[in-house]
Amino acid sequence: MIDDEKLRADARENRDHILEVARNALAVDSKVSLNAIAKAAGVGAGTLYRHFPSRGALVLGVYRKEIDELAALAPLLLAQHLPLQAFRMWCDRLATFGRMKHEVADILHAAKSDQDVQETYWPVLGAVRQLMEACEASGEIRRGVDAEDFLLLLGFLWQIPPTPTGEARVKRLVALIFRGLGARDGE
Repeated sequence: MIDDEKLRADARENRDHILEVARNALAVDSKVSLNAIAKAAGVGAGTLYRHFPSRGALVLGVYRKEIDELAALAPLLLAQHLPLQAFRMWCDRLATFGRMKHEVADILHAAKSDQDVQETYWPVLGAVRQLMEACEASGEIRRGVDAEDFLLLLGFLWQIPPTPTGEARVKRLVALIFRGLGARDGE
């Protein structure tokens, strides 16, 4: 994959646009062709393949972009909402991401390296810690819950199929997790 810092601004915009289109397309149909994604992005197949030489590279690019956005979302939500509300909103976004990840899990698993795992795990864990610490400081959840344990529990939600029944189960399980944290309002 091409190093972001070396890309010209217009090439970086093209790459980001392809990733956005790919994220939306993969959320609808995990088997969508790369040519269909290129067409929807308004670029030629050569442009897509220059940035993402394989389906795995594209899926990994979408994954990494989503992780970056999730990590950056935590402080934004905390600046605009009460801590517990911000934490729940962040978890809803994570669950939405999980639905897309569920559909492309095999491709993503094959494409991820140990370095990718490390580079994507720590920012998400940092966001969870930031949200949990704000909730603890405001008294909205009990102190002492391990952020990695919480993240591991949320990871199980990605195993649930993104069907209406599955989505209802995810909502119930997230509410249960928050009640386990000591949140007064579990919904």
